[in-house]
Amino acid sequence: MSRLKERYKQEIVPSLTEKFNYSSVMAVPKIDKIVINMGIGDAVQNSKVLDKAVEELTELSGQKPVITKAKKSIAGFKLREGMPIGAKVTLRGQRMYDFLDKLIAVSLPRVRDFRGISKKAFDGRGNYTLGVKEQLIFPEIEYDKVDKVRGMDIVIVTTAETDEEARQLLTEMGMPFQK
Repeated sequence: MSRLKERYKQEIVPSLTEKFNYSSVMAVPKIDKIVINMGIGDAVQNSKVLDKAVEELTELSGQKPVITKAKKSIAGFKLREGMPIGAKVTLRGQRMYDFLDKLIAVSLPRVRDFRGISKKAFDGRGNYTLGVKEQLIFPEIEYDKVDKVRGMDIVIVTTAETDEEARQLLTEMGMPFQK
């Protein structure tokens, strides 16, 4: 069992119950899943770029990503409907905790000029989205093998009803929010 999950059970549940006085343990918000999405616009001209991105996502998440396709054709971007233009991974359970632990402990502190993550990126229903500018902050990605710096979106879906509850949950998990 991961450190984070154990800490969630032993410390975070009691402290959240105290703060928001939930009637049962099942009402305490928890993290449901984490979705990592990489949009790769260059894949339109060059399909090799996509393979590389899929490879990198596999390395940092520990499972194989799904290739996402264009929903609409956009002539200005030379884009046809159904063309592959990105990759995403949905993590749940053990892998999700491992990834989050790694994100908080190792990857985020490696961001240049890091001053904490935004407090405003909650969606109103207790989910948090985080944009990462480069994949190099993950320890699994080898610097020499990177052909191009790519960013990604990391969406943390929680079972919290409100942003406040979700923020408290993530703060206790150790997310470095801006002061």
